[in-house]
Amino acid sequence: MKAYIAGPLCLKEERDFLEKIDQICKKYKIKTFLPHRDCGLWKEGVNFKKIAKGDINGFKECDLIIANLNGFNVGAGTAWEMGYAFAKEIPVIAIKTDRKIEDSIEEISAIVIGTTKIIKSFDELEKELAKLV
Repeated sequence: MKAYIAGPLCLKEERDFLEKIDQICKKYKIKTFLPHRDCGLWKEGVNFKKIAKGDINGFKECDLIIANLNGFNVGAGTAWEMGYAFAKEIPVIAIKTDRKIEDSIEEISAIVIGTTKIIKSFDELEKELAKLV
């Protein structure tokens, strides 16, 4: 089993959060694709097409997407990755630990809420992964 781990990448704390998800996946012997680890981060002089191609290639052989929804809004890249996964019929589990989902309705799209399993903690993520393996 392989999981694509999606989420904001700009801040170290955001990348650390995704790496925590990666560690949980490893505990369940789930291989992972982490965009910042496997494709790198955008910086001046880097070709956007190369990054995009690498991220899209990251979906190959993925059985699951785990998406970080923390923050004021769902990140544009994260939303794109979730939509791409939905179109490819790859299940998505989203995690939102910073605010209650009920308090975040305006920041999370109705289509995301209506099509995605959203969990609230790393403990819940572990339970979901245990069911899958």
